[in-house]
Amino acid sequence: MKKYKQIDWSLVTIPIIVVFGLSFLLEHFPKNSQLILEGIRSFLNNQLSFLYILVGLFFFISTLYAAFSRTGRIKLGDSTDKPEYSNLRWGVIIFTSTMSADIIFYALCEWLMYSSETFIKQKGATMEWSLTYSLFHWGPIAWSFYLMLAVAFAYMLYVTKNKRQKFSEACRPLLGKYTDGIAGKLIDLIAIFALIAGTATTFSMSMPLLSQTVGVLFGIRQVKQLSIILICVVVSIYLIASVIGMKAISRLSTICYVFFIGLLLYVLLFSGSFSYIVDAGVQAVGNLTQNFIGMATTTHSHGFTQNWTIYYWSYWIVWCVATPFFIGSISRGRTIKDVVLRGYAWGLGGTFCAFVVLSSFGMSRQVQGLVNATQLISDGKNYAQVAIKLMETLPQYRIALILLALAMIGLYSTVFDSITMVISKYSYKHLSIEEEPSKTIRGFWAIVFMVLPMALLISNSNMYNIQSVAIIAALPTMIVMIMIVVGFYKESRDQ
Repeated sequence: MKKYKQIDWSLVTIPIIVVFGLSFLLEHFPKNSQLILEGIRSFLNNQLSFLYILVGLFFFISTLYAAFSRTGRIKLGDSTDKPEYSNLRWGVIIFTSTMSADIIFYALCEWLMYSSETFIKQKGATMEWSLTYSLFHWGPIAWSFYLMLAVAFAYMLYVTKNKRQKFSEACRPLLGKYTDGIAGKLIDLIAIFALIAGTATTFSMSMPLLSQTVGVLFGIRQVKQLSIILICVVVSIYLIASVIGMKAISRLSTICYVFFIGLLLYVLLFSGSFSYIVDAGVQAVGNLTQNFIGMATTTHSHGFTQNWTIYYWSYWIVWCVATPFFIGSISRGRTIKDVVLRGYAWGLGGTFCAFVVLSSFGMSRQVQGLVNATQLISDGKNYAQVAIKLMETLPQYRIALILLALAMIGLYSTVFDSITMVISKYSYKHLSIEEEPSKTIRGFWAIVFMVLPMALLISNSNMYNIQSVAIIAALPTMIVMIMIVVGFYKESRDQ
């Protein structure tokens, strides 16, 4: 009963009202809702795109400074603390608990999305630049959002010993006593809404691919209904794991990683396109290295920056409410430099492997004429359907589809497992790092996370509108994130 008395009901009831209100509007007034989303996103794209670009650069530079300045030598914990997890286990948990199933969806389909963009076509080598921009959008700047905040949160938990695991607490060095008032409450509400937007975007974008895959394997054609069923299945898995605790998360992450690597190896070794995949990967990584600064500062791009780069920075920003807290919480005993550099190594290694293998595989089928993927999209096929067509060119393609389905379910489960644990802690006024939220609260948030993505799927929201949810939620979130970083440097300068 003590834990229930400690629940901050304003941080529970307000999100419920807003989520169910938005879901009601999306389901019953889909056209008007989508027009409003389009209008807000258009304003942000036209007037504030520079802000998203600058924030991305700020976080990337901040991680480099944190790692290579004297700040990097700070140990996250007491002098006698040692890392709880081995480097291998730490890296696996971080990747599988921060990368949701949409990495597989985008790795298979993102090159297709870019190939029709005027900005990419004007560059000439369409395939090469499509893969290059995929690596850019899932590359160093994207991971810098996670890693910089992970360092700030770990510092708060293990150095300054602030055990209240909330966004607002990380702003205490700047806000002081105001953290305990309306300002702190507003920051935590922003954080909760951002995370709800992030989960809604993730489920809504990539769930059709999982549904299409399961539908092909079992001969089910009702993809929308199947998507809703699969959301419930995923929620059930990560709810059970989160109730069991960190041991379940650790084991689930390992199993998930095996399926993920298995999928990549199957495509790499049995697609017959090994040389093409390796060549395309080397060219794209080299292209990214040579053009990184220009890509990171481009704003005039026939709308490409607004449609994609701004979306991706927003997407990563809204996920920063939970995933950095999780990374920080398992990093006790490590130095700041170790967390940043090892985090980049595992993050970039995993995302780059996924995109190099799966995107290059798809492009090889296009080049070889086995599947005219770009034409299928022009003919009205959705990206999930085209992805399945590509996978069906593999020998014994059902094996690949089984690996794809298991990897996606596993990635969904591990990510939402970790964020359910984190967001449940927001529901309490005081909860130390040693304490865990009640099973009831975890179950409550697991159900809440289902509502908005289901509404987006039922309302047939298009990709543009689904992305808009993340872009809108990211604006206030990024302001809080900057405050957290500034507060971190303010406190750590005396160490």
